[in-house]
Amino acid sequence: MQDFIYYAPTEVVFGKEAESKVAELVTNYGGKKVLVHYGGKSAKASGLLDAICKYLKDGGVDFVELGGVVPNPRLRLVREGIKIVRQKHIDFILAVGGGSVIDSGKAIALGANYDGDVWDFYEGVAQPKCCLPVASVLTLPAAGSEMSDATVITKEDGEIKRGYSNPLTRPKFAIMNPERTYTLPAYQTAAGVTDMMMHTMERFFSHDNDMTLTDNLAISLLRTMKESVHYVLKNPNDYQHRAQIMWGGSVAHNGLTGCGILGDWATHQIEHELSAMFGVTHGAGLAAVWPSWARYVMKENIQRFVQFAVEVWDVPNDYTNPEATALRGVEEIEKFYHSIGMPTSIQELIGRKATEDEIREMARKCTRDHTITHGHFKVLKAKDIEEIYRMAQ
Repeated sequence: MQDFIYYAPTEVVFGKEAESKVAELVTNYGGKKVLVHYGGKSAKASGLLDAICKYLKDGGVDFVELGGVVPNPRLRLVREGIKIVRQKHIDFILAVGGGSVIDSGKAIALGANYDGDVWDFYEGVAQPKCCLPVASVLTLPAAGSEMSDATVITKEDGEIKRGYSNPLTRPKFAIMNPERTYTLPAYQTAAGVTDMMMHTMERFFSHDNDMTLTDNLAISLLRTMKESVHYVLKNPNDYQHRAQIMWGGSVAHNGLTGCGILGDWATHQIEHELSAMFGVTHGAGLAAVWPSWARYVMKENIQRFVQFAVEVWDVPNDYTNPEATALRGVEEIEKFYHSIGMPTSIQELIGRKATEDEIREMARKCTRDHTITHGHFKVLKAKDIEEIYRMAQ
């Protein structure tokens, strides 16, 4: 078992009409002038953005709006937000949306009091000394950014997608009302569940096999998500299962399912290059590449894959052939992905196979010109990543 520090300071306000407490919460955490950060038309069309602004106004909290966040949030908008924050003397960032909006808000908060370019943090050439307080009103359960220390941004120049983690970015509070997810399209719901399950799977596939409690938490979360998603795809207004999914996304990425183990995270890095190059939905990209990653690495610890197959997917354990049991588990998750409308190959994801030039370019970017590796379950170099892309075709 690995030594660990568990730190999850975000105050969660969960339930029906939870957003009505937004002004009180902002004030409690010292916010006096807020940047209300959001995505596109859905925030306005649903009425949530207007409601949030009214609650802030009625609560005596001054605010400025900045919309326009897109999936795989862009550095250009982050830089625009930093300028607004400085010009308007904003002291608090409130992200109203899903992971992309929250990640963009975190990036703005990081860059607000930094003399250099905020992209320095994502390139690893600088570390922040401070960060404006960030909070969220969650509308799309998926990334878990509402409780995590992570933020992912895409730089348009060169189509480079980078993640950065720092405890300074952990949101002060997260408002979660499952009713606000009723109008999510089925595809976004399914991609979100895929992402949150992957956050747990990235941690589960470890060589640390002696953390039983953490394993059981992860297995329970995975089983709950795979069951709940079918309910909400059939009935989008199913509050009970929307609530399981909304809370599951937070638990999947607030560190709890990784306590005492060293996770992998290679699949996320491999997928980031797909998102950057082709603009695909992150969760869908994860579904497209994970089965190939699994088949490529499983012999590093076949029993971990057997446990996954048996305890998550109810595969009968063939004790005479562990590899067959492990492969059945991969096949079961592929069936699951297809059952909720997710792809299991690059061709399904983007409508064609990636070219050899594209594969080599993605692997090059993923390894930062062949200078770094990814993964702990199996350490992957550029040639390994290229082969996983080819297997995923």
